[in-house]
Amino acid sequence: MAENTKETADSVFMDAPKTNGSTAVRLPSNGISSPELGDRTSSIASDAKQWPEKRTTGKDKVKKCLGENILTLATLLGVAVGIGLGVGLRNSRTWTKREIMYVNFPGEIFLSMLKCLILPLIVSSLIAAVGSLDTRLTGKIGLRAVGYYLCTTVLAIILGIILVSSIRPGVGQSSDLQDDNKKATKLSLPEDTMMDLIRNMFPPNIMEATIKQSSTDLKQPLNIGNSTNSSEMRLWDFTTKKVDQTNILGVVVFSIVLGITLASMKKKGRPLLDVFITLSDAMMIITKLVIWLSPLGVLFLVTSKIMEMEDLGRVAGQIGMYAATVLAGVLGHGFLVLPIIFFLFTRKNPFTFIVNMGQALATAFGTASSAATLPVTISCLEDKNNVDHRVSRFCLPIGATINMDGTALYEAVAAIFIAQVRGISLSIGSLIAISITSTAASIGAAGIPQAGLVTMVMVLNVVGLPEEDVALILVVDWILDRFRTLVNVLGDAFGSAIVDHYSKNDLAEVSDDISNLEMTTL
Repeated sequence: MAENTKETADSVFMDAPKTNGSTAVRLPSNGISSPELGDRTSSIASDAKQWPEKRTTGKDKVKKCLGENILTLATLLGVAVGIGLGVGLRNSRTWTKREIMYVNFPGEIFLSMLKCLILPLIVSSLIAAVGSLDTRLTGKIGLRAVGYYLCTTVLAIILGIILVSSIRPGVGQSSDLQDDNKKATKLSLPEDTMMDLIRNMFPPNIMEATIKQSSTDLKQPLNIGNSTNSSEMRLWDFTTKKVDQTNILGVVVFSIVLGITLASMKKKGRPLLDVFITLSDAMMIITKLVIWLSPLGVLFLVTSKIMEMEDLGRVAGQIGMYAATVLAGVLGHGFLVLPIIFFLFTRKNPFTFIVNMGQALATAFGTASSAATLPVTISCLEDKNNVDHRVSRFCLPIGATINMDGTALYEAVAAIFIAQVRGISLSIGSLIAISITSTAASIGAAGIPQAGLVTMVMVLNVVGLPEEDVALILVVDWILDRFRTLVNVLGDAFGSAIVDHYSKNDLAEVSDDISNLEMTTL
């Protein structure tokens, strides 16, 4: 009889979750209590107090920290090993171009994997994010994001101009610094670049936009020397053609418009929206698998780049001050200005946020591509910094396309540095022109390695500097490109978090509306 009573009592109770005090309390599942059962509960609770409480030791905390950040630490280790291995191999003997290609091959494959994910990830994420939002909310988030991006870009340019004008890294240098290894650059006018930007926003064929974009090239007359005077260049013939490069801006605009349309269609658009939501989730799963290859890929990318350098000592001696100026500006903007802005707007610890973005920052440094880093950035922002996926997948693709704080600062500093090397004194008007053009050029710069070198030509033309002077900065551009990409990615992440902070109430209202709609349907 006692056994039956015990079984009956046990069937009445269900286990409750454990509490922080490790005291288990069992509640009746039928909501009915009795003095007899209450006494038994008190007895169980009394016995539980005597159980030893498990404490978290420092060793456990270290293990937990390593477990949560193992991929970030592995990627940073890959960067460090790549630098050491690259310097060691480069100093051992002279390597042929083919041998360097062999070393770079694993990194090339890793970069190709990331680039393969960009297009489907951007399209599915943007459509899913925008389509899941209320149309009025989309406008609010978009304005907040674009406003933040423009303001931080202007601040970056101002900081760069102040630093390069104060440090004056180009004074005392010689134009003999130009390297024989000059890269081909295209000639263009500021208005050509802006019109190409608008053309690419509205591609005539969305399928073609996945592989090609518009680009205007000027044809220099044979009877004219190396003059790049803007008034003369406007008389030159020109061609507007399609070049083999994904039109990310056009894809972004199309995806946003489609997402807004699906959101406005309500129930009718839900089936197609569900397809893109599922595709977005699938792409994130694939992305997380590819990310685990980043330590190895980054290692080989960095190693091969260092092996390509002809004379590291000469590079450091020639334009060390220029590199230091750019690094001071880029790192000052990324780790001082942006954190202050983040703290003022959110009242949260910006450095905890930066630590949580470590994997994305390490990948950005290794790949030198904000577009290729986009999958990792989304993952870190959502999983570690708890940013709403509707905000991150809406803001980050836009940021990776138009928000290039590091690139804008670099272009302003580089243009003034080249003017200093040439002995040209720039007026206030020229500095303003550089600021405006650098902003436009950074928006037009694709999120791919060294895209800033292409738009750099436009900035040089504004102040009448020949485009071949870009060769002055090529010798260290490979490393500076990585630092400015790192800041570009960090700026995108900070912006998304700030927008998320100010959009929480709006997002909660939309979630409540959806919940009420689902309950009504049921």
